[in-house]
Amino acid sequence: MEQKRQFLEDFALHMEHHGLPRMAGRILAWLLICDPPEQSMPDLVEVLQASKSSVSTMTRHLIQFGMIERVSLPGERRDFYRAMPDYWFRQLEGATREFAGYRRLADQGLALLDGAAPDRRRNLTEMRDVSEFLEREFPALIERWQEERRKQA
Repeated sequence: MEQKRQFLEDFALHMEHHGLPRMAGRILAWLLICDPPEQSMPDLVEVLQASKSSVSTMTRHLIQFGMIERVSLPGERRDFYRAMPDYWFRQLEGATREFAGYRRLADQGLALLDGAAPDRRRNLTEMRDVSEFLEREFPALIERWQEERRKQA
């Protein structure tokens, strides 16, 4: 169990670095490794040694972000939670839209700096150029990933 607890903490710290509350990271980490993959609220509270209110708040947060889902199981009266299938792949697909958004914002900012010295425009120019590159190249990367998955199936 010590290795599992270490994984939960490492995962939670990594997710916290990306803006997710640490407890949400622990919940997601547990749902990625637990058996069975569906866990009830009391299961999560016990394993994570956390308050019911904290776990409840963070499960709602994770559901809202599409990272986990609430499910019902045959013969059970309570709800269960599990990691969303294909969440990580869906993140890749969403990244392409994010790159387009950053590119549009960079263009908008550059329009405001029209005629300004190059050093004033440098950060937004880099933002636009990187975003354009990733927006153009990322779909091919996604396709390569899908091809890898098909080969593994």
